[in-house]
Amino acid sequence: MTVTLLQLWMPILLGAFLAWIASALIHVVAKYHNSDYQELSNEEEVMTAVGNGSPKLGIHTMPYCTEMSEMNKPEVQEKFNKGPVAILTVFPNGLPNMGKLMPQQIAFFLIGCILIAYLATQVLTTGAGNMTVFRFVSTAGFLTFGWAIIPMSIWYGHPWSTTAKYLLDALIYGGVVAGAFAWLWPG
Repeated sequence: MTVTLLQLWMPILLGAFLAWIASALIHVVAKYHNSDYQELSNEEEVMTAVGNGSPKLGIHTMPYCTEMSEMNKPEVQEKFNKGPVAILTVFPNGLPNMGKLMPQQIAFFLIGCILIAYLATQVLTTGAGNMTVFRFVSTAGFLTFGWAIIPMSIWYGHPWSTTAKYLLDALIYGGVVAGAFAWLWPG
């Protein structure tokens, strides 16, 4: 018998909640992401220089090219060779607004769980075995919460060790979501 998305409201909510709790434990207790970011030895000078340019919020690249063809120009190649080559994200000044960021993170997990539930309804039936549900949902959860991070190392210079940690996070999130779905799957 087919399972509907509506029948999965409880595992969706529980899975999202458990993934959010796992995320909090990873970032507040385990803290293995603390090493993802490095301090600049001349942080004050860089902050002053960037601030003096009054950059718009968003992502900036150095050196900047509007078209890939510009990279053929000798003066642009010289900038790349001289360095630094960087991607800089400019946020609003002030401490991060946790009142805005936390609900967005919860929405990320909730929407992810809805997408996972939709996939599960297309493949799994009422009464599917717990391990069948767990294997399917954990795989879908890993892909939902992690696989897209890989291009950050390929194209944006994120260390592969950082990507590996985010993939570990995705494995954890996929596991806790799968546990919720396996436990609450319609019988």
